[in-house]
Amino acid sequence: MATLIRNKLSNAATSVSNKSQAKLSGMFARMGFQAATDEEGLGFAACDDLDYEHRQAVQMDILKTDDVGVGATGEPAAEGDSHYQRDGTGPPPSASKDDGMCAELASQDRPKITAWEAGWNVTNAIQGMFVLGLPYAILHGGYLGLFLIIFAAVVCCYTGKILIACLYEENEDGQLVRVRDSYVDIANACCSSRFPRLGGVIVNVAQLIELVMTCILYVVVSGNLMYNSFPTLPVSQKSWAIMATAALLPCAFLKNLKAVSKFSLLCTLAHFVINILVIAYCLSRARDWAWDKVKFYIDVKKFPISIGIIVFSYTSQIFLPSLEGNMQKPKEFHCMMNWTHIAACILKGLFALVAYLTWADATKEVITDNLPSTIRAVVNIFLVAKALLSYPLPFFAAVEVFEKSLFQQGDRSIFPNCYGEGGRLKSWGLSLRCALVVFTLLMAIYVPHFALLMGLTGSLTGAGLCFLLPSLFHLKLLWRKLLWHHVFFDVAIFVIGGICSISGFIHSMEGLIEAYKYNIND
Repeated sequence: MATLIRNKLSNAATSVSNKSQAKLSGMFARMGFQAATDEEGLGFAACDDLDYEHRQAVQMDILKTDDVGVGATGEPAAEGDSHYQRDGTGPPPSASKDDGMCAELASQDRPKITAWEAGWNVTNAIQGMFVLGLPYAILHGGYLGLFLIIFAAVVCCYTGKILIACLYEENEDGQLVRVRDSYVDIANACCSSRFPRLGGVIVNVAQLIELVMTCILYVVVSGNLMYNSFPTLPVSQKSWAIMATAALLPCAFLKNLKAVSKFSLLCTLAHFVINILVIAYCLSRARDWAWDKVKFYIDVKKFPISIGIIVFSYTSQIFLPSLEGNMQKPKEFHCMMNWTHIAACILKGLFALVAYLTWADATKEVITDNLPSTIRAVVNIFLVAKALLSYPLPFFAAVEVFEKSLFQQGDRSIFPNCYGEGGRLKSWGLSLRCALVVFTLLMAIYVPHFALLMGLTGSLTGAGLCFLLPSLFHLKLLWRKLLWHHVFFDVAIFVIGGICSISGFIHSMEGLIEAYKYNIND
């Protein structure tokens, strides 16, 4: 009896805590901040959903234990049976009718978010610290680069909407019903006739590559910024990257995002301070702006890299299905996508143009490197802090995708489960996590070029997840119900996205190979 009372009190406390977090998130969203998200929230808001589902599993097991708390022998159920087990060693699923009720209660208890809160999550995903590379895109594209910022916003907004449309199908009464829950579900539905799991594998691989590359970019930018902040110190950029990675090794021990989310507000505040400082300095030099340097020309060799940079800065499609499913009014999703992408387009365009006008041909890959040494050190320290605090989010998401794909598929798993009894991570599983951290370091050391890596990621996975796959899936699943102009848009986006992706990938790889050879010879 004492165990049941303690479980009920724990359940009530968790529910109150979740509601308080939702209210706090909404308050910060209206103020211009987000208490429990990051720009990648990935951004990767799906990660927070994953952690929330883990907590909900605990609550659902408690509900079931309350219903069947006394077994046939009259003894109360063991306390450990009500806990969520990562390795599937928890209580066996009940075959009673209460299962459906528990699932329904889980859906009802999950705190829903408003359109404003959803919009702020999207804004954080597409307005992150990687906008600092956009002025470099204007350097190689001029006014065409500005046009591409607008074009990418329009296309990503449209593909986000059609991706959500693929989640729904009409029932017998002609009403739209949500029959899928994620990007992977959509991909599997498109390939179900011949290769039922192929689509999900492709999406998971693309997602994994993007997440790992994001981690690498955080290490690269940390080493670059520290080296340029203290050029007089006898410490190389590689050494700074190694020190940054040493500070990130504890990420291998992460079990959930509870600890990570505490730093999310600090990340947002740091990014806010950085943007204010950069824009304020640029405005102070408005009299010296080089308008004559912005021309209708492109650098044929480097502009395709700029395309990848711009596309990467708009990536948010990965978590949109989860976000839309958690909105109080899903019908407001389209309106939310419109104003978030319009705002992002305006802010990105102004930031990129103002920064380029200030430094013109001297614009560097990371715009803060152009600041005077006195301001640069302060701004870069804020940026490094933000990069280190942001690293755990994509890292944890990559680990989850990796572990679920290879180690937690039951009999279908390629390798044995990396979790032991009690959900504890085995030593070799921890070693693999540490190896992933070290891998991001090695990539950052041998290819320490922020713009090239960002361009490669945007061309390879960004264009695929934002342009190619949504339009392809939309045509595959809903082509009989599409109007001719929707078909035209989907085909045009697929063709243009494919050309941009291939071109950007080729030029980015050429740049990376040249940079690698230079580093080896150096």
